Amino acid sequence: MAVVKPFRAVHYDEQRAGPLADLVAPPYDVIGPDERRSLLERSAHNVVHLTLPDSENKAATAWREWLDKGVLFAEDEPGFWALSQDYVGPDGVARTRTGLVASLRLELYENRVVLPHERTHAGPKEGRLRLLRATGVQLEPIFLLYDGEQPFEIPAGEPDLGLEGTRLWRLQTGGIAAAFADRQLLIADGHHRYETALAYHAERGTEESAWMLVVLVSMRDQGLTIFPTHRVFAGERLLSPNGAGEDPERVLEELEALPYERAAAVQVTASGAGVVTGEPGQLDVQLVDRLGHEGIAYTPDWREAVRRVREGEAGSAYLLRPTRIEDVFAAARRGEVMPQKTTYFFPKLLSGLLFHPA
Repeated sequence: MAVVKPFRAVHYDEQRAGPLADLVAPPYDVIGPDERRSLLERSAHNVVHLTLPDSENKAATAWREWLDKGVLFAEDEPGFWALSQDYVGPDGVARTRTGLVASLRLELYENRVVLPHERTHAGPKEGRLRLLRATGVQLEPIFLLYDGEQPFEIPAGEPDLGLEGTRLWRLQTGGIAAAFADRQLLIADGHHRYETALAYHAERGTEESAWMLVVLVSMRDQGLTIFPTHRVFAGERLLSPNGAGEDPERVLEELEALPYERAAAVQVTASGAGVVTGEPGQLDVQLVDRLGHEGIAYTPDWREAVRRVREGEAGSAYLLRPTRIEDVFAAARRGEVMPQKTTYFFPKLLSGLLFHPA
């Protein structure tokens, strides 16, 4: 079902551009103003000059100049790449996540090959589309999941590209594409960029615009973990009128011991915390989504959510369990779209390792 192929990657020449650690950045949508400023100052060739430019025209000019000066160069042959990321999660556990960097043929959602699981908003897509039109390059990969064994092995020896904790190896291409011929793919991160690529291809209609840069990770990968994103409301928004007065940390332990068959969350108010439950078959995020989105904020740190309520910055908060990967995939296969921030995949993919002309 899914069509993937090797691609002729463009990447930095560190001899001309400087150390890779000074050139990469998190995805555009998690970078705040202060971090953007710091990254721009770190190197004249940091990828943020392309992904979060002062203007789309400046990004396009920088891309052409970097190619002309050899700061960036294209590989001689198309290839797949193995990506390995070492990380310590928000839970303090060290893990390694492995994925395949490839070129994916775009498919409309109704074809049921690429499945979304979250809603998108028009504003971010409009900005990304202008940038894609100006540069003609897929600047950042999106993150996709598939159900099946990983169809490659990490090569022995030193990586071809990398920095501390992140490594890339070129792969022999035999058999990899065929392993995805009967797969459905779930968008883990990158819904806005995927829909932007669809819109761009609808405009251009070329063979080049029909493909985009992706990282494919098996649901069976030992380093793949979803972490929860907790909800914080500016006002006191209650799922239960019975305001419990328990310690949030103790109640969170109680929540984590409950079976997933029924939705549950920890409701936090100024008076304390207590467990609230929903319907059988409902996800925790769907339970809290009944409160709407007015005055809502999100954080992966439950202690930060509690602090905001205790110090009067927020009226209430809801602490959630991680959404299980199999539940997200099952909902996507049913055609259901989950509330925003249903999943928090960590770590984010780095931008600036490989580029994909469109």
